[in-house]
Amino acid sequence: MPYSTGTITNTRAVGTASSNVVMNVRNLDTVNPVTITVEIFASVNSTTFYTAYLTTYVVPANAYDVREFFIAGNVAYEVQINPVSTVTPNVLLSVFGIDGSGNLVTDQRILQSELSFINSLSPIK
Repeated sequence: MPYSTGTITNTRAVGTASSNVVMNVRNLDTVNPVTITVEIFASVNSTTFYTAYLTTYVVPANAYDVREFFIAGNVAYEVQINPVSTVTPNVLLSVFGIDGSGNLVTDQRILQSELSFINSLSPIK
């Protein structure tokens, strides 16, 4: 079942804006790989969102994968994630914003327990 971070405000009025989004996936299944689809929507004006990234990759059994996506210049973004496996996926997911110096933006940390279930990934815009 897919997940969403919901819309994340990415401004510098208070705090630090993110220049990159880090997607972490840990496949806890010791036998089956998991296919991860990540779709990132972004907005430069808080009104219109576009598909900034759409990528699919495989995380082998008992493995960990970290991906970084450049989102600087966007005032808001949303990350949607769909883990798929031949069995029920047994994965841990997290999403973090990091600034231009590689520091974590603490207000843009989304752990698995904070992700929202969604019915399907949104259509590409």
